[in-house]
Amino acid sequence: MRRFALILATLCFAQPASAAEPAPTFERDIQPILTRFGCNAGACHGKARGQNGFQLSLLAYDHDFDFNAISTEARGRRIFPANPAHSLLLRKASGQTPHGGGRKLPEGSPEYRTLLAWLAAGTPRTPADAPKVEKIVVAPGNKLMTFNETHQLTVTAHYSDGTTRDVTNLAQFSSSESVYAAVSTEGKVKAGPIPGEATIMARFAEKFAVCNVLIPLPTAVDASVYAKLPRNNFIDGHVWAKLKQLNVTPAELSSDAQFHRRVYLDVIGRLPTPDEARTFLADKDAKKREKLIDALLDRPEYADFWANKWTDLLRPNPYHVGMKATYNLDQWLRKSFRENKPYDQFVREIVAANGSTWTNGATVFYRNRREPDELAPMVGQLFLGVRLDCAKCHHHPFEVWGQDDFYSFAAFFGRIGRQGVGISAPISGGEEAIHLGSGSGGRRNGSTVRHPLTNKEMTPTPLLGKPLDLDPDKDPRAVLADWITSPENPYFAKVIVNRVWADLMGRGIVDPVDDLRATNPPSNPELLDALAKDFRTGKCDLKKLIRTICLSHAYQLSTTPNDRNASDLRNYSRHYRQRLRAEVLLDMVSDISGVPEKFEAMPLGSRAIEVWTARAQSVFLDSFGRPDPNQDPPCERTSDTTVVQALHLMNSPALYRKVTADDGRCATLAASKKTPTEIIDELYLLAYCRYPTDTERAKALKRFEKPGATRRSATEDLMWALINTPEFVFND
Repeated sequence: MRRFALILATLCFAQPASAAEPAPTFERDIQPILTRFGCNAGACHGKARGQNGFQLSLLAYDHDFDFNAISTEARGRRIFPANPAHSLLLRKASGQTPHGGGRKLPEGSPEYRTLLAWLAAGTPRTPADAPKVEKIVVAPGNKLMTFNETHQLTVTAHYSDGTTRDVTNLAQFSSSESVYAAVSTEGKVKAGPIPGEATIMARFAEKFAVCNVLIPLPTAVDASVYAKLPRNNFIDGHVWAKLKQLNVTPAELSSDAQFHRRVYLDVIGRLPTPDEARTFLADKDAKKREKLIDALLDRPEYADFWANKWTDLLRPNPYHVGMKATYNLDQWLRKSFRENKPYDQFVREIVAANGSTWTNGATVFYRNRREPDELAPMVGQLFLGVRLDCAKCHHHPFEVWGQDDFYSFAAFFGRIGRQGVGISAPISGGEEAIHLGSGSGGRRNGSTVRHPLTNKEMTPTPLLGKPLDLDPDKDPRAVLADWITSPENPYFAKVIVNRVWADLMGRGIVDPVDDLRATNPPSNPELLDALAKDFRTGKCDLKKLIRTICLSHAYQLSTTPNDRNASDLRNYSRHYRQRLRAEVLLDMVSDISGVPEKFEAMPLGSRAIEVWTARAQSVFLDSFGRPDPNQDPPCERTSDTTVVQALHLMNSPALYRKVTADDGRCATLAASKKTPTEIIDELYLLAYCRYPTDTERAKALKRFEKPGATRRSATEDLMWALINTPEFVFND
């Protein structure tokens, strides 16, 4: 029967395989076609339950499953050996039979002929000893393009026997920044009309490669312009070098008032007082910015502000782990930042945490996430900048990680022992001790981690490392903590300097900040490497890292664009505005109005930045993006503005009560001997940390002169107006 089918295919269809050419095989030839045309994509047959009864593994990660689904499932109805051209698999793909996915393989196309020849040959599998794809190469690897230029990429697969094959027509392509450089399904790159850069990824047979595209402004800038730019430290040299490649010029230096407000909000999360603003603006010392940074890093608010950032990443759901455990973790975080604990020590204490959740806050990390396959992706994302979630079920579509990597890494957490009261949400109030389990089985004593498909017991293995020969009496997590923080680990320093850089500069060198991979490259790799090296040299001192960034000229640039950098959103030719965190904004409103906020489970006069649980009710904090207490960490906040936020600032009864309070700032200013001009200056210094312009002052004075207005009503109106402006809500 198979011989008859092969003869029929040879007689009836154009361009059959020659006698010298081997018949197509499943893994080598068919799987790439199914992947290239999206048949096994998440939107089609690769989704969890397949499509219309036909399911394939996502992006061809399970060849056995896919072969059985095609050749034997549903009693083999998808292939017709007697007449391969009438196989349902081929007729649907070519549109001869109605197909929800549309016409993917037109009759006569090379891919159609390959699939037909494979069916005619009897659907052979690729032999186990057949050459394997070792890598793919995109040509060119780097491309300098002009506006609206197009260029065709080529992709070459390199096999283990030394042979190569052009697989451009079978590769998948995507662009990291389509606005700068888009790529078609055939691999044709088209540059956009604005300067920038993009990374074009090509994927074939679980391998990937990238082409870096750079599109500079068409008119060059004299090299002397960049040579004359200030270089406060090594950061500036790397930033200017990248701008020079793009023919982009940086913005002007920020004003003293702009810098003063910015650095206060970035370093300690609060506004300077009017007296502090007046003093700084009047200071003539050339080193006043440097001295201010040092002074802020020594202030107590620093610890609360930066610990608050980490609570988003670590603080668990209090309904899940209990209120006392949540409080202990929060206090441990604040204590760590007050002590300026070296970051490598900070991470080791979390990853290798042992003891009671009531005495060692770091152990709460293991009370919240309880299974190895829950802990592995969280540790990878937080401390390595590697997102492993995809590899839990299949090979990562844009990375080197597969299920073996995931479960070998998860094996580090297989021997966690727990003693005491477990999770009984929504109460979960008991104490629990975290310790090294026996590894003999059972949730309390720890257990081995096995591969979900092969049931093989996995050996703890670092990412991109070799299996470790562990001492049975030593906690594997301690070994993992040593590897994570070791200089040999390429991820550790990069992910934390990138995270801090994003907090201070408005965008990470790698964005998102916890997704470091070859297909999501840094916008300035030399800068990222230099920051990581300096961080290591500085003994993982976070304050030193913050100081270094804030001292750079690049950090101190104005946010106002010029005619050569208006479209730049990732190369730091100007400072990028950020909407302030919910807690910071609420504290600002309380400081300006002179009326403190009241929080549940907190002493009177507590600031929002000091609140230790997201269960403390606050419509303001929820409106401005505080994480939901039911949301699992890590929680990355967005800086997006919403209609809800604007309406809240304009209409909130709570804010109205603060502005109009009898013991508030407005009432005090109105009752003072200050002139209207002095009141206006005071309010501008409070909200914006600067004096009003002549135009602003003149318009504000008209409010005081309006018929029927009183000093207090005019003061309240002006304060309310200042709070409802972008200059207040954004860090400029």
